[in-house]
Amino acid sequence: MKKTIWLIDDDPIYQIIMKKIIHKSDLFSTISSFANGKSAIEALKVAIEENNPSLPEIILLDIEMPIMDGWGFMQEIALMDKSKLESVLIYISSSSIAVEDKEKAKCNSSILGYMSKPVKLEDLIAIATT
Repeated sequence: MKKTIWLIDDDPIYQIIMKKIIHKSDLFSTISSFANGKSAIEALKVAIEENNPSLPEIILLDIEMPIMDGWGFMQEIALMDKSKLESVLIYISSSSIAVEDKEKAKCNSSILGYMSKPVKLEDLIAIATT
């Protein structure tokens, strides 16, 4: 069964590239993209309130974004009803080479992995089929 994926990243060119890779994988029925963590949190809250079945199953989250970065997004997620989000798998997708970011991601149990940009097709297939 195909999955729903959210791409949270402020780089429009990267979003275009990732959408092509996501389409090529043929594993996703719905792709939603957001330019910052705040707009994604707002959409997530609406989806939860409406008991919307289109909640993302996978989120690819950038760290450095304007308005609300990836860490701010994770802080907001931590305040939400966990039972509504238990099927949401979050992966960091970042160009950051900062060791601190990788360590912070490892220490957050809600983050299942850290992938360097650009995410490769085989990495996308691996996370979508587990």
